[in-house]
Amino acid sequence: MQTQNFQQPEAVNNHLGEIEAWLECDQHYSAVECPINEVLSLISHKWMVQIIYYLHKQEVVRFGQLHRLVTPITQKELTKRLRELEKAGLLNRTIYAEVPPRVEYHLTELGKTLIQPIATLSAWAEQNYHVLKSQQQHD
Repeated sequence: MQTQNFQQPEAVNNHLGEIEAWLECDQHYSAVECPINEVLSLISHKWMVQIIYYLHKQEVVRFGQLHRLVTPITQKELTKRLRELEKAGLLNRTIYAEVPPRVEYHLTELGKTLIQPIATLSAWAEQNYHVLKSQQQHD
């Protein structure tokens, strides 16, 4: 079996204690309440990282704008994902009493703290994508 040379971002070495805490999650939380599992479940949806990215990049974005940026997501699916982010406290929705109604979205301070972990995961994926694809072809 050939040994693969995986690359990992430098920041990972500084967070091994946090990973160990995740492995012990079942000692402190029920399986449903484990913080890392909840966060991964929230952001693992196909569109979620794109939505978070555009909310970060645009700072304030209207629904129609976001819908055009995250194509080919349906309006129903975008609405569902935005509500999940709002419920989690990662996004604020502002409704203006105008005709037609204007709705704007922006990341909360908590939501903005999610950008760095997603960027780190993205960097890892870019660095190791070819290895992952190669492994999948061998299976």
